Amino acid sequence: MPGRFPPTGDVLDIGGTAVHAHQDGTGPDLILLHGAGGNTRDFTFDLMGRLTDRFRVTAFDRPGLGHTDPLHPHGESPAEQAAVLEAAAKRLGLGPAVLVGHSFGGAVALAWALDFPQRAAAIVSLAGAAMPWPGGLGPFYDILSSRLGGAVVVPLISALAPRALAHRSIARIFAPDPVPQGYADHIGIELALRPDTLRANTRQVNGLKPHIRAMAARYDALTLPIEILHGTADEIVPPAIHSRPFAAQVPTANLTELPGVGHMPHHARPQEAVAAIHRAAARAGLPGTGG
Repeated sequence: MPGRFPPTGDVLDIGGTAVHAHQDGTGPDLILLHGAGGNTRDFTFDLMGRLTDRFRVTAFDRPGLGHTDPLHPHGESPAEQAAVLEAAAKRLGLGPAVLVGHSFGGAVALAWALDFPQRAAAIVSLAGAAMPWPGGLGPFYDILSSRLGGAVVVPLISALAPRALAHRSIARIFAPDPVPQGYADHIGIELALRPDTLRANTRQVNGLKPHIRAMAARYDALTLPIEILHGTADEIVPPAIHSRPFAAQVPTANLTELPGVGHMPHHARPQEAVAAIHRAAARAGLPGTGG
């Protein structure tokens, strides 16, 4: 597996935890945090190349995903992920940064800003999870997150899931927008189907709600610039549940809704994603960004 989809950046030793960071560009710092089941390749496919002329961009594999080690077997919270990535950012010598998070990565960006405000100059949420939602996530996550499911079901899925099924899953994540040509091959579907990665991802997602609820009680402390980009057709992280109530609660949050766009706005409307990042950097007054 590493031979087909090796790390594309540096693998740092952070207190015994391997943390993968892909870095490119020059300028003020910008940090990219991918969504559930993803890795840095989601950003290196397109978005990162649109930003490196203005920013020093660092994309991290979140704990348990890509080429970053899990922190423990119970599903890392956004705060735990932010803490180890903060240590990695220090190791890399990063300064105050625009934190850009997609989906689950949006929750990690919020946790990072809450716990390490000196790092967060601004936040850009790309269809980010931000608020507690009604109900649960269904039996799939419950089963795979359990000890028995992790030991028995996950290895079966990893071994037997056909590539066609993985492509259908990607299509569902992008819907109603098309999957860009070459995306599935670039991101490395097999990385997400490794048993350890499946376990880490399902446990993180299944355990996210109580962490989000606790974070939401602290959102009044957020006074930094926040730009939100969210598609109105997103059924995975619906804007009516997440971005709209978050923007109503946090005065510094500016919500831009994209009519008819699904859960991957940085692929469906990359120009709007870049514009939101530039707005956040300018609002934060980062050097060379027009603030």
